[in-house]
Amino acid sequence: MDDSANLLFQKAGLTERSRATSSMSEWLGEAYDYRTLQHGEIVEGMVVHTSPDEILIDVGSKSEGLISHRELQGMAPEDLAKIRVGDRVPVFVLTAEDHNGNIVLSLAQAQLEEDWKAAQTLYAQGEVFEGVATSYNRGGLIAYLGKVRGFVPASQLARHRYRGETREELLAALVGQTLWLKIIECDRSQNRLILSEEAAERQRRKEKRGQLLAELQEGEIRRGTVISLANFGAFVNLGGADGLIHLSELSWRRVSHPSEVLKIGDEVEVYVLSVDRERSRIGLSLKRLQPEPWEMIHERYSLGQLVTGTITKLTSFGAFARLDGDIEGLIHVSELSDEPIRHPKEVVKEGDVVPLRIIRMDSERKRLGLSLKRANEDVGFNEQGEDEEADDTEE
Repeated sequence: MDDSANLLFQKAGLTERSRATSSMSEWLGEAYDYRTLQHGEIVEGMVVHTSPDEILIDVGSKSEGLISHRELQGMAPEDLAKIRVGDRVPVFVLTAEDHNGNIVLSLAQAQLEEDWKAAQTLYAQGEVFEGVATSYNRGGLIAYLGKVRGFVPASQLARHRYRGETREELLAALVGQTLWLKIIECDRSQNRLILSEEAAERQRRKEKRGQLLAELQEGEIRRGTVISLANFGAFVNLGGADGLIHLSELSWRRVSHPSEVLKIGDEVEVYVLSVDRERSRIGLSLKRLQPEPWEMIHERYSLGQLVTGTITKLTSFGAFARLDGDIEGLIHVSELSDEPIRHPKEVVKEGDVVPLRIIRMDSERKRLGLSLKRANEDVGFNEQGEDEEADDTEE
């Protein structure tokens, strides 16, 4: 074999040895490539052993990590039973290596940190969530977001909660109830999580209002709750947005104040008159869902009929009276008494219930002529009625 051949074989031998050495180094590197853990780190590991006294979790380090014995003692048996070999779970590194060389981990602390992250996300995004009031103290309610303890100051409860009871009575009554809440302060370094029911309700009302305004159509019939009364009408909550029933839309009869027709808390069906999305205003009607009384006037009443009426208003020219339905008629001053009078108050007052006789009917003009002085007379009338010269001189 010549020198060149020997040189080739020598090079080939060196190459094989180099490859073998390189493979061994890689294998050894992989075998000792353990994860280096730091205190406060959250890592995912696999449960490799469970018992009432010990849980071992493989976190990719040189040894399995231990769940602290104190934590196991504090865990409920049903929670322990849920942890099974093979489960992958997040754990918090309490100690990377104690004096015995053990890695000490915590399931509860990992969950707490995850819940703080969830709280910070909810706070940043301004979202609302449901929470249960678990207890209370002098200043407010305690509610948990996962394992994070949150505090709802009494001043942050929804306004409708206060109905005359003392603060302590109110707080005690709310324990165990589910509330809509919003985070208004979130400070992990201070373990401070402040919640507000009032802020959550405002946001939910705004969101519902926008949704309702977008879908509401004129001519619809909706169900709602009367939430307040004003001199000019009644406000009805339609489940997210409030609409107004103007005084003139409460009834076909004359109404002086909404309290004559409705009271706060009434559940009512309403007709949607108008939807102003730009100004977020909804016009409603109660009377549009009721038959127009004058359309059935001839079915209910006839000329000469004796009826009972309630005096509703006095004017210089006569008195208005409401019959059993929503029909109002005028008793002209000349039809109040056989004796001459200067003002209706000499004969009747508002609220009086009196017998009356129908002497004129004009459905087109929506006018009804009544007589008090003829109530006891047995008289007849033609289609046009009598005394056309005493036609209603209304305001």
